[in-house]
Amino acid sequence: MPLTRRVPKRPGFTNRNREEFAVVNLDRLAAKFKANETVTPESLVEAGLVRKSMPVKVLGGGEIDRPLTVQAHAFTRTARQKLEQAGGSVEVLGEGTPPAGG
Repeated sequence: MPLTRRVPKRPGFTNRNREEFAVVNLDRLAAKFKANETVTPESLVEAGLVRKSMPVKVLGGGEIDRPLTVQAHAFTRTARQKLEQAGGSVEVLGEGTPPAGG
């Protein structure tokens, strides 16, 4: 049998440089944290919203009705807008530094 038929075929391409994020939606933040609280990756691990110790990305899913100071490694545009409209603030952490613990 020819070599080309013996080699397994694997579809697609895997990017070795892909950065994976633990994602959290805004509605989950609103359910777990009180107004004027600072949300860090460590507090997300303690609250059970993030399992792994990896960079955190905040997504704009849901609504938020209280001002929060959120520290994460990445934010979507809608998440940033909704947090600022609610009176909160956004702090982008250094890239590639996963949260301690967890």
